[in-house]
Amino acid sequence: MTRQFPQANIDAARGQFDVTIRDAADGLSVEEASAALRDYDAILCTLGDDFSDAAFLTPDIRCGVIANFGVGYNHISVDAARAAGVAVSNTPDVVTDATADIALTLILMASRRAGEGERLTRAGAWHGWGPTHMLGTHVTGKRLGIVGMGRIGQAVAKRCHYGFDMPVIYFNRSQKDVDVPSRQVDDLHSVMSQADIVVVTVPGGGANTHLIDADALAQMDDGALFVNVARGDVVDESALISELQSGRIRAGLDVYAAEPHVPEPLRDLDNVVLLPHLGTAALEVREAMGQMALDNIIAWDAGMALPQGL
Repeated sequence: MTRQFPQANIDAARGQFDVTIRDAADGLSVEEASAALRDYDAILCTLGDDFSDAAFLTPDIRCGVIANFGVGYNHISVDAARAAGVAVSNTPDVVTDATADIALTLILMASRRAGEGERLTRAGAWHGWGPTHMLGTHVTGKRLGIVGMGRIGQAVAKRCHYGFDMPVIYFNRSQKDVDVPSRQVDDLHSVMSQADIVVVTVPGGGANTHLIDADALAQMDDGALFVNVARGDVVDESALISELQSGRIRAGLDVYAAEPHVPEPLRDLDNVVLLPHLGTAALEVREAMGQMALDNIIAWDAGMALPQGL
């Protein structure tokens, strides 16, 4: 286990296996990942652990399964793992509602300038209510654009449509029929240009790297809001910083390109809400994620198909 996971997950793992827990907050380096592949039968890992192609170049791989704690797995080279005979799984479904909730948190915070207001109040700089003080943007009825209409995208759409009367459009690479009233558009630029609020929920890595580039961001209307609860590498971070510095748009971010590093220009801006990757940060959600990851390891150990195998 590459981190100090919730105690319930540690106890459950110890009930089944001889467990080694890595006591560190940072992720495995590629060298440490290679060593783990040589030394352990199963690895329960998470975001930041570098199981890229180079990690699987090590000879004498002992590991038979990598169970990822999280739905996103762009830190794992699944192709290299398969070639080395290592099964890989993730933890979908259990993260859906929690991540969608964080998207709504960012929408509300950024639109109503809640982060700025909280800092102002804590600094003792609030001098009283006024008719034009800290004016933000009304959320109800705004046009919502979803980039990636998977489980999380649909959960965000349902919250926004039924909770805030938002008309919903979405871009998805494949044709997608969904339960929430919505309209699929043909290309990314269409959703970026037609929405007041854009929420990105696509998987990270691969073809989605820098999917949201300078051209895509330029399509957004003045005053529009951009929210990313996907992965940091989905966005060209420097292009987003430039748009935010111009003051033309606002943003809410829970993920970054090189976590935990958050660029200083982002931290200096008031028109962006910054959260420390809180998408699934609720104890019951994290425990469910850990149990799902462990269930995949147990299935592998029993010679069965992985319930959430990739």
